[in-house]
Amino acid sequence: MKKSIHQLESIIATYSSLLQLLDEQKTSYKPLPNKWSKKELIGHLIDSAQSNIRRFIVAQYETKPNIVYAQDHWVIAAGYQNYPLADLVHFWILINKHAVRVLKNVPGDMLQNEVQTQELHSIEWLAADYNKHLLHHLHQILEMEEMPYP
Repeated sequence: MKKSIHQLESIIATYSSLLQLLDEQKTSYKPLPNKWSKKELIGHLIDSAQSNIRRFIVAQYETKPNIVYAQDHWVIAAGYQNYPLADLVHFWILINKHAVRVLKNVPGDMLQNEVQTQELHSIEWLAADYNKHLLHHLHQILEMEEMPYP
């Protein structure tokens, strides 16, 4: 778990400054009506953080909770397309710092507690997967070398 926590801290440190350099107008561009803009992708990462934080916490006191979310509905309901970019980036930074704090507080004997998402996964596995998911979308947003995600 220490590796995942350290990696998440590194992701925040590295990518927050890059996200802050993005252009408001360019991040609002939607390539197709049914495709997310870069703002909406950042919003999706915020929603993912919220869902994963809930998983990390609830799995500590419930047995195999089922925690999924309808990502397209969340992005629309939150209205990320109309957020100021600076607010989205700040929100992304803060929620990920909170995720780090939550992960640091998970007792070692609970790291293998499981959560039902599409499949059953441990808190430890979810933390590592969360980082992969973040990197995949951050590279899309920042137009960097693609980082495949299953």
